[in-house]
Amino acid sequence: MTEVVIVGIGQTAVGEHWDVSLRALGNEAMQLAMADSGGLKPQALFVGNALAPNLSHQAHLGALLADFAGLTGIEAAAFEAGGASGGAALRQGFLAIASGMVDVALVLGVEKFTDAIGPDLESALATGTDSEYEAVHGLTPTAQAALLARRYMHEFSVPADGLAGFPLTGHANGAGNKCAMYRKAISLETYQKAEPVCDPLNLFDIAPNADGAAAVLLTRRDFLPEKFIHPVVRIAASASASDTLALHDRPDPLAFDAARQSVEQALKKAGIAREQIDLFEYFDAYSIYAALTLEAAGFAKRGAGWKLAADGSIALTGQIPCATLGGLKARGNPVGATGVYQAVEAAAQLRGQAGPNQIAEARCALIQSLGGPASLAVTHLLERLE
Repeated sequence: MTEVVIVGIGQTAVGEHWDVSLRALGNEAMQLAMADSGGLKPQALFVGNALAPNLSHQAHLGALLADFAGLTGIEAAAFEAGGASGGAALRQGFLAIASGMVDVALVLGVEKFTDAIGPDLESALATGTDSEYEAVHGLTPTAQAALLARRYMHEFSVPADGLAGFPLTGHANGAGNKCAMYRKAISLETYQKAEPVCDPLNLFDIAPNADGAAAVLLTRRDFLPEKFIHPVVRIAASASASDTLALHDRPDPLAFDAARQSVEQALKKAGIAREQIDLFEYFDAYSIYAALTLEAAGFAKRGAGWKLAADGSIALTGQIPCATLGGLKARGNPVGATGVYQAVEAAAQLRGQAGPNQIAEARCALIQSLGGPASLAVTHLLERLE
């Protein structure tokens, strides 16, 4: 198979960009990625977005963003997969290059969460659940995560602050990320005093939804510019798996089977052992997702994922560094763009460009984005080449 490499990366700061349009936000990340590549121009644009038709009243993002970026004439399409939209777009870009049908592909994740306020936001987010059996009863994604957390804490005797290590890790690492929404570490005491949002989850257990755009430019290794100045990072494997959309349809709601399957497929495709992974950018939209994902990915036994964070051991110097630039919790969660942010952050780590958050001698990174409670999981393995 053709070797797919990341030749350019770009991202905007995550936050509330009230004065910036969706197209302008996306264009900024695209231009940064193309400039970072040394000026390569894409033949195709793949856009990951979850909420624009609901919040920005804008569909047809492929044509819109290609036009605004001065790329009229190229292939362009958008992909929606809930919180995994960015990961799904990245997978499409990977497949386009790997197949040999495209030489240079631009993958963009973009979301303008602040284009609406109030109940409209909750309504838009609820479209990612089963409309006829979950959303119709008023179940929100946060309430769904709280139900999982309550069951998890009951079944495995997890203390009330047992999930605290995940936001503590995210905020500690986000302090060193100039694009993060929140750049300040928090203490356990701060976590314990935080207001409850949806019992047992408090304010720090829930990643803040926000605006943002991130982009990666992909190409074949033999298509790299002669004077390419960065270490070469390849996408060693890409995999995706799905599960039931409705949580109540699963025999075991605490088993993130799609997350497990996609990780196992990616490891097999890449010929990489789990022990070779130097960092894991997991999808911590909620603290409980982080615990369940670590278990699904094989880094912890069932019911023990929370213990990896209990003593801060998943921070930068831990057994498996996670959320190395803040994760969704501190960097912010630009919903459909998150999967591409993960790719940008992992590539920066492997290039040695992660600044104060740099993982020493990082050579292999695992990234995973989830749609809902792992109703869809998209996993990529990135590897630094000599």
